[in-house]
Amino acid sequence: MFDLNFGSHRDCDGVSRREFVRVGGLAALGLSLPDFLRTAAAAPADARKDVSCILLWMGGGPCQIDTFDPKPDAPQEIRGEFGAIKTNVSGIQIGDRFPKLAKQMDKFSILRSVTSPDGNHETATHYLLTGYPFDPAIEYPAYGSVVAREKGVQNGMPPNVFFGGYPFGHGHAGYMGAVYNPFTIGGDPNSSNFTVRDVAPPPGVDLARITRRRGILQQLDTFQKQVDSQQDVVRTVDQFYSQAYDLITSPTVKKAFDLKKEPDKVRDLYGRHTFGQSCLMARRLVESGVRFVTVNYGGWDTHEGHFNAMKNHLGPTLDTGYAGLLQDLKDRGMLDSTLVVWMGEFGRTPKVNSSAGRDHWPNVMSVNMGGGGIKTGMTLGTSNERGELPKDRPIRVEDVAATIYRALGVDSEKEFLNAEKRPLKINYDGEVLHELF
Repeated sequence: MFDLNFGSHRDCDGVSRREFVRVGGLAALGLSLPDFLRTAAAAPADARKDVSCILLWMGGGPCQIDTFDPKPDAPQEIRGEFGAIKTNVSGIQIGDRFPKLAKQMDKFSILRSVTSPDGNHETATHYLLTGYPFDPAIEYPAYGSVVAREKGVQNGMPPNVFFGGYPFGHGHAGYMGAVYNPFTIGGDPNSSNFTVRDVAPPPGVDLARITRRRGILQQLDTFQKQVDSQQDVVRTVDQFYSQAYDLITSPTVKKAFDLKKEPDKVRDLYGRHTFGQSCLMARRLVESGVRFVTVNYGGWDTHEGHFNAMKNHLGPTLDTGYAGLLQDLKDRGMLDSTLVVWMGEFGRTPKVNSSAGRDHWPNVMSVNMGGGGIKTGMTLGTSNERGELPKDRPIRVEDVAATIYRALGVDSEKEFLNAEKRPLKINYDGEVLHELF
């Protein structure tokens, strides 16, 4: 439903009164935001654990050996050009491209034995973002959409936000419907003229004009309610139109999306690049009430020139953005209430190919988790000496999903109904990684 990625998706639910009059910058939302708010209000208000999540998605598949599972004693054709460095946790080493993250090891843990049977980008992306193996007959919802449905709106902020566009078309609400799709943000947060569409009036439309349009809507609502006065949904709809109006006029929302409010020192901590400033924006959004933020950082499909890419771009960019996020969350007292997950769709081949690259390798990969009540400064599971297969404690993708839901206070045994009224569990058969709690 929320979609600011310059027309990459448009929810169309037919012509209705919500299509009749648009409210200023909400035109791109088609005034379907009230539908979302109405649905979100029905989310259970029980004593769920109030933890948010920032998912750092490494689109393309990062190499386990050259990131968080180095093999310094392996043959040259396995270890490649990089070595390992000590971290601030005794006994744990990570790839030497990450000196800043090495100082943050006490703030996250590494799952080194995650394994998957799927080495295809598109289907593996679906698998890792949902916890369900790809099924051409049904699109399962991504974690953020499930969280949006279960935990609802907080502080008037959209509960689920996605930076960088859907990787291979995945990351949305799937069978649950567009009402739970994330609010997607295009553009470059590192740009001096970066703005987020539809959280401010568009050019030429001032607040007074929006208010007049709201008045027209209220008149239409009054007329419709007189006609359909017996319908509960109509009797309460004005509440959600009001909240839709509030989104575009709310100082809180505008402030959350305004990176210029951050001191230069903080912006520099994250790195002056798209990924770093997206991580900073993610922190601001979580601080303001967003439940789930995904930052899609692509470019990890390094079949050629892998080591140059790691040295010149991927390594230093990830190091500053990820480390800055962990440090900033800790400094602000937010790490205990914010789960930070780092992963991609699979790992990469232990053996370097003839193009100085590494190819797809789902047999073993690394996934990081920290904050949100997760035990940190530890590793769980190991890969073998060549980084080819789990050596012990193999971890399935379903287990990763179950652990994410556990940390966020979502009952993964709960069932939703798909379009055919078939009950489907949030997580099919994953086992929570209890060692992390």
